[in-house]
Amino acid sequence: MAIIEPVPDTPTPTPPQSSTGGPAAPAPSAGSGPSETMAGWANQTSPSPRNLEETLKSFDSIPFFMQDLDPSNVANDPAAQTKLEALQALAFDGTPDEVAANFKEQGNTNFVHKRFREAAGFYTQAIEAGPEDKALRETLHVNRAACNLELQNYGMCLRDTSATLAINPRNIKAYYRAARALLALDRSADCVKTCDLALTIDDANQAIAALRKKAQERDDLVKRQALEKAERERRKRETEAALTQAFLSRGLWLESSPRPPDNPTPAHFDPEELPPHSSPKLPLVAPPSSSSSSSTVRWQAPDPIRTPLVLPVFFIYPAHAQSDLIQCYAEDTPLHLHLESMFPSPPSLPWDTKGEYVADNLNVYATTHKQRLLKLGKKLTLRQIMDQAAKDSPDPKKPQDRDGMVMRDGMLSLVVVPKGDEEKAWVERFKKQRDEAKKQ
Repeated sequence: MAIIEPVPDTPTPTPPQSSTGGPAAPAPSAGSGPSETMAGWANQTSPSPRNLEETLKSFDSIPFFMQDLDPSNVANDPAAQTKLEALQALAFDGTPDEVAANFKEQGNTNFVHKRFREAAGFYTQAIEAGPEDKALRETLHVNRAACNLELQNYGMCLRDTSATLAINPRNIKAYYRAARALLALDRSADCVKTCDLALTIDDANQAIAALRKKAQERDDLVKRQALEKAERERRKRETEAALTQAFLSRGLWLESSPRPPDNPTPAHFDPEELPPHSSPKLPLVAPPSSSSSSSTVRWQAPDPIRTPLVLPVFFIYPAHAQSDLIQCYAEDTPLHLHLESMFPSPPSLPWDTKGEYVADNLNVYATTHKQRLLKLGKKLTLRQIMDQAAKDSPDPKKPQDRDGMVMRDGMLSLVVVPKGDEEKAWVERFKKQRDEAKKQ
């Protein structure tokens, strides 16, 4: 027969306590409707929504999920020390492979949320755990390389990719990240080689092919710039040598002073008289499309004797302690053209109170290295003046005995004086000073 057990009386439930210690709000009765229940919930305060960062941060209070502790709080906080010990016990509990895998997962989580520095730290801890699994070690190094690439630690990225390829020479991610680091370091040629190695493994990899194209363009540009720089330096060096030879062929003595004056336009070959092979318009490097045939004109320095010079020339007026600088005096220009332009009639110079400085009333003198004084005809060009002032050494074995005009600090000087008593007085003073200097 069936046994009927008595049903015990249902005990009266104890009201739940609120967080303040008092009883909690009564639950809705069995007869309460949905509207009454919803009204009761509406009167309760709902927590504000939390974003993902706040949620992840809240996990830091749980030892299993903790990622770091503030070192300033650990030393003086026993509770923090306990948390740290618990975290360390959990983190390093297991075989080296298990410990490394745990750190790898934490690194992956940080990497996904773009906390690259923290992710690199976890991958480092995983590597230092000494895992035996080659595939795990390969993943850890290539992942840390990705972190260092994002942090622009390109040298560390290359070390990690090298370690990855030492384990697995066919790791495409390692090649790609190494190539990106090399390009960022402006090692475009090495980047191209790295991409070529990767494409031998995966010739359909579009990302590496695009990176190689970018690196090749950069490498071509760098090489072209290097060639242009070398050609520019060659032209400058050969031009300076040709100028020096041009000065010497005109009998000039080259001197410099401790404090040279400003010379905004140094002596140079006349650009309008340059031969075609000396034109500055010739390209520094032949265009990539052109062939290195004999039709390509190679730049050569101008002929130092036949190519005219343009020089800066001082006109000195000793009677008034005044001077003018003609920055660009073409050596084939007759002297009278400058005089007529600078000293028209009637005179207009404020310091010429006597009105003596008019082209027809002026004489011009040049002095040489050996203090010879030359009175110049106004129809002479500057080239003719330099040639007349030049005097070869009587002894070819003593080139220092030659004579000529002096180019001091890259500039020539001519003395301009008005005819008459002022001219005679200046000539006498010059000769007297010259004779006194010879006696010393």
